[in-house]
Amino acid sequence: MIVRSTARCCRNVRSIVPRQAPPPAQYARQGRRRYSIPSASSPATPTHPAGMLAPFTNEFDRIAPSFNINGSQIQIIKSPTDFYETLKTKIRGAKRRIFLSTLYIGKSEKELIATLQDALRNNPDLQLSILTDALRGTREAPNPSSASLLAPLITEFGPDRVEIRMYHTPNLTGLRKKHIPIRINEGWGLQHMKLYGVDDEIILSGANLSNDYFTNRQDRYHLFRSSEITDYFSNLYHGVISLSFQVEPTQEAAGFRLDWPSTNAAPSPLDKPAEYVSKSTKIIHDLITLGDKTTAPPAPHASSSSPKDTTVFMLGQLSQLMKPNASTELPVVTHLLKTLARPDYSGSSWTFTAGYFNPDPSLRNLLLSTSSHNNTVITAHPHANGFFGSKGVSGLLPGAYTYLARRFLREVHQRKRETSIVMKEWKKGMVGKPQGWTYHAKGLWVTLPNESNPSMSIIGSSNYTKRSYTHDLEAGALIVTKDEDLKKRLGEEQRWLQDFAKPVTLDDFATNERRVGLTVRVAMWIVTLVGGAL
Repeated sequence: MIVRSTARCCRNVRSIVPRQAPPPAQYARQGRRRYSIPSASSPATPTHPAGMLAPFTNEFDRIAPSFNINGSQIQIIKSPTDFYETLKTKIRGAKRRIFLSTLYIGKSEKELIATLQDALRNNPDLQLSILTDALRGTREAPNPSSASLLAPLITEFGPDRVEIRMYHTPNLTGLRKKHIPIRINEGWGLQHMKLYGVDDEIILSGANLSNDYFTNRQDRYHLFRSSEITDYFSNLYHGVISLSFQVEPTQEAAGFRLDWPSTNAAPSPLDKPAEYVSKSTKIIHDLITLGDKTTAPPAPHASSSSPKDTTVFMLGQLSQLMKPNASTELPVVTHLLKTLARPDYSGSSWTFTAGYFNPDPSLRNLLLSTSSHNNTVITAHPHANGFFGSKGVSGLLPGAYTYLARRFLREVHQRKRETSIVMKEWKKGMVGKPQGWTYHAKGLWVTLPNESNPSMSIIGSSNYTKRSYTHDLEAGALIVTKDEDLKKRLGEEQRWLQDFAKPVTLDDFATNERRVGLTVRVAMWIVTLVGGAL
């Protein structure tokens, strides 16, 4: 179903978005901006919140672009149902553009497709672009798949208004692609960004677009009402689609084919993976960093009576597409945790969550090395793991994550950090049973000394694993705020995610039902041996 482009098909398929120009000047001016500190009437002493933020933000400014907004421009969405209803409402009201980046769209999501169709029928000026992963989006073919679900949108509205793209990793080619089983080949790299943009608003999340994420799979979802932030991620999104296959509807059994348009910015990753990465490096580097523009300080706020109280740092981890790698998420998280190791932050606290608990070794060490107290790790109980009960090798994954969680707790014990780091497992019923939920949330919250709610939080698609930092495409944001209301809402989010979480200890992992068998360990070793990652 993957075919090479011909002159004929390229003439018939036109991109709905022009080739991306360099980021507009106004975005360049926003990049690398300093975080506002209080005026002389509120001195920034080392123990003052602004003074405590400076060691973080001064370095963040050198790593990642940022935009200043107000905390009121960020809406924190609580439940899967609320996320789905908010997304549909935004789609129905779209005026100019909808761009959706996700791992996959559930092959039975007919209501979501109908919502998109209604929006396109009601507004002839509306354009739609969707990006998924090629491996996940086509693995059921020729049976129904994400690709076959989406292709009819192109048939009805034409390629001038609807564009469906699928990213294929350059790390899975040749014999590797031919022989590695479909259900585990995702370990070699995926399009994993979750960006749901409509006009000048965008939802950043870890959730995909399928029924469980709309009903009973808990994740995180932040809606940003900012044209600057939305445009930044739109530019990054369009950079990736210029490096992705294009879905074309056909009369074949699968209902689609994947074409590599001659207008793409690089050759196909399946034909020339090394040249593909070489071409993609500058494109993605400039989009992530805004070309490393460090121009004059940002212009003064329009109204001195309403200064911005929140800075949002743009995070992108697209390591497979850049050599050398200029990704920003890992450096930002690394600096954040290293700073928390300073003695003057012993009164701080953090909460870290990942449904699939396997933090990159460097981050695992940094979490254990902070001077912070009252820290919490939230992860999924095996019964809340999305792979629980799966057939084949993927059914071993809940056991693998249990093994990794136990190893982390063992390190907590060895470093004598039991009084300052607690691990909790999230469980709400059992996967596959009535009222059973899964847990897919990921993120980090940091509360400064003498504060009761977080001033910083990271939201996005990353699971913070070695795979996230070497194999997958990830996008997110670091929120740094002085707004008390946003701090309060971040604190509430941090707490409600623990409503169904209970502490777990090494003794719990020692029980017979929690022991991890040799099969799981061997499977983990094999995946690593052949170049994949959990």
